[in-house]
Amino acid sequence: MSKPAGDLETVRAYFNTHDQLARQLGIEVVEVAPGRARARMRLEQKHYNGVSVAHGGAIFTLADLAFAAASNTHGTVALAINANISYLKAATAGVLTAEAEELCLTPKLGTYSVRIINEEQETIAVFQGTVYRKKDPLPLREG
Repeated sequence: MSKPAGDLETVRAYFNTHDQLARQLGIEVVEVAPGRARARMRLEQKHYNGVSVAHGGAIFTLADLAFAAASNTHGTVALAINANISYLKAATAGVLTAEAEELCLTPKLGTYSVRIINEEQETIAVFQGTVYRKKDPLPLREG
């Protein structure tokens, strides 16, 4: 199995700096641990769909960033090969949090579950994804 990605604060900062879509949407990784991550997004006008609820794509992107951060805490590049989401409750205001947890890890694959919750701790959506784990080290760089 691969070694941890070193300083997990560096992993957190890496995803906050290098994921351009998440930056545009105001999504931030707020916590990482081996195989785990938490990301947040404060709902704003730009996140709403045509009927004034949080857009499914924005919620998916929030979950996907938590998934990416969690799956890349092992020191090698992990890239999604499958992801799906189920929307359970509409979100219209406040902060959404995505909590990613590793379910299974092998030398080549990792499977993760992500729960998206609102400020009242209600589950808004559930996401599951699988990554392919490359041999390349995660390029933790400045800038």
